[in-house]
Amino acid sequence: METRIHIDSNGQDVAVETIQDVEPILEHNKMLRSMAQKSDWGRHVASIPNVILTRWLNEEYERGNVSIRLFGPEMDALVDRKLKDPEWAYLRTDSQQVQSFMGFGS
Repeated sequence: METRIHIDSNGQDVAVETIQDVEPILEHNKMLRSMAQKSDWGRHVASIPNVILTRWLNEEYERGNVSIRLFGPEMDALVDRKLKDPEWAYLRTDSQQVQSFMGFGS
């Protein structure tokens, strides 16, 4: 992950840009989804690129939830909600059958 800081020409405003090549992670997720998982205990559920975690944190901060922390229980609950959302299904590493069976897709 790379972070770039941009300073506006007025010298007052700053923008921070975070960049990450997520393609290898998403391709790996796709490959893992095609493989059977033999157990529900300790199974690999998702691989989430750091830039997406950062985006989710920033969105929460914008909503006024400035107390959320990356590895805290609130963030765990947020990640759980996001992974149940079809918009973020490509981050999952388990198949639709496993998600439905285990109740994670509903």
